[in-house]
Amino acid sequence: METAYAQIIEQLGEDLNRDGLKDTPTRAAKAMRFLTRGYNQTLDEVVNDALFPSDNSEMVVVQNIELYSLCEHHLLPFIGKAHVAYIPNGKVLGLSKLARIVDMYARRLQIQENMTKEIAEAIQSVTGASGVGVVIEAQHMCMMMRGVEKQNASMKTSMMLGSFRSNPATRAEFMSLVNN
Repeated sequence: METAYAQIIEQLGEDLNRDGLKDTPTRAAKAMRFLTRGYNQTLDEVVNDALFPSDNSEMVVVQNIELYSLCEHHLLPFIGKAHVAYIPNGKVLGLSKLARIVDMYARRLQIQENMTKEIAEAIQSVTGASGVGVVIEAQHMCMMMRGVEKQNASMKTSMMLGSFRSNPATRAEFMSLVNN
């Protein structure tokens, strides 16, 4: 990866022997590995058996989970927040695990639409919840720094599974909670 970054920098017309660039290929490769560390994680490792018996059947919501990802089309960042909810069905997931699941999928080359679906399906798979809802809102540097250069545009995506999809009242409750 370091070699590839060195080639890119040289193709830009830069001198890799310039003081500011001497270690840039190594730093860039290290940064890219960090930014895409989700490829080295599995759902089982992230959850780490943090499922606990519970007779709670009311909505659990965690909102404003910040996320940082890279657009798979331009390798530019998109930055935002996820709002995640589920209705337990006999077990609850450790609170931090919801944020870790968001991070695992965000730290891959992504498009927001797919990431929203992957997060919802992962939570459903792990918890066996009767319903899962995920809303993500993010700003995309590929739209802000290049192309149409729209600084105030943001994208919202949602994925509703189970009772969040089939029951309008459940969906409305979730949306009212995350829109406050």
